[in-house]
This record gives sequence, C-alpha cells and structure tokens, in this order.
Amino acid sequence: MLRISVMNTKGGCGKTTVATNLASYCACQGYATSLFDYDRQASSIRWLKQRKSGRPPVHGVAAFAPPPEGVTRSWHMRVPENTRYLITDTPAGYGLVDMEDRVAETDVILIPVLPSFIDIHSTADFVRDLLLIGKARAHNTQLAIVTNRTRIRTRAVEKLERFLQQLDIPVIARIRDTQHYVAAAERGLGVHELAERDAHKDMESWAALLDWLDSGGEDIGRSPRLLKNASR
Repeated sequence: MLRISVMNTKGGCGKTTVATNLASYCACQGYATSLFDYDRQASSIRWLKQRKSGRPPVHGVAAFAPPPEGVTRSWHMRVPENTRYLITDTPAGYGLVDMEDRVAETDVILIPVLPSFIDIHSTADFVRDLLLIGKARAHNTQLAIVTNRTRIRTRAVEKLERFLQQLDIPVIARIRDTQHYVAAAERGLGVHELAERDAHKDMESWAALLDWLDSGGEDIGRSPRLLKNASR
C-alpha cells in the first residue's frame, strides 16, 4: 500500500481537487483505493456521496469525524486489506506540533500550488516546515508539486516554475484552469470520467501522476527512496 497525503497549509490551492481526481483515476485503473478526509469542510466526503454506485468504487472515511455510536475509532479508521493507494485530503492551516508524526505516516506528500505571489511564498514556507520540522528527508518521505489552475505563457506561471526549480522538488502534474473540474466534482466524478470531448486533455495529467507514483514498482510502498530515484 502506498500512502499519499495531499497537503498545503494554504487554503484554496486545490487539495480536494487533487485528492478526488487521483482517487477516481486510481480506481478506474483497477486499483483498490481508499480516500480519507481529514478536513472538517468534508469536501471529499461530499464528493464521494455524489459518486454513483456504477462507477469504480472508492472506499471513503470521514477521518475528521468521531466514529458512529457503537463503533470504535480503530474500526472507523480501518483500511481494506487489498488497498493499493491510501489518499488523504488534509485541512488548511496544518499544525506544526504534530507535523513530524504526519510526515512519518506517509510515503508521498503531494503539494498543490496556485500560480500566484501569495501562494508561491506560502508554499515555500510550508516546504521549509516539511523539511525542517517534519524532517521529510529523514523519514524518506517524497515531496512532489502539483501545479493547479495553470495557464500556459502567463507571468505567474513563469514565476512559479522558477520558484519550483529552486526547491529541487519534482513537478509531477499540471492541472489546467478549466471548468471541467467543477463539473466533475458536482457529480462525484474524476475529470477523466467526463464525456465531454475535450476533457481527454485533462486525463493526461492524472495518467502522468499515476505513472510517477507507479514508477518504482511494487517495492515503492516499502521503500519511498525508490520513488525518489525514479523521479529523477
């Protein structure tokens, strides 16, 4: 099982978009996938409730909520044995107190970032915290960037690309600025599941992301170092 956390302390950067689209894409490829929502806004859980029963299933858990009456916390938080990908959607304003524990509990941290001055600097601070406080390198936790709402040949995107090069962290996917993601979210779908003719352009981002995650083979869940080496 590969544990993937979608994290950024900056709100509105697209964490739920990344978590839900990745979960649906993994499920559609035949992988057993679990989606844990730690954000009290419950956006991922609402997305799951909109997903029709005929679609490839995603096992969902409202991790932010207490267990139902008569159910233990451990049973509430259980992960099906055959799960290949465990994806967690996290809240904004992630606390620094338990950051190292959160980093140690995951193999890969995907960091969505918007091409804006405020988001770039906020993400830089967050990456610094992951490295210094969370000790991501010591825990062999791989960090990767997913750029959101990107438009080609804009000044903001150029600044974002320069910033990412300085971090020496791979950019593994670029999410287009398109209303397809809004339409998909309202129906509990991934953008790749839309029937619209031009939606296939957006599927390429998720195929590339999953290829990157899978590039270390079956040992990747046991050794995140393989993932790091494969991304270079």
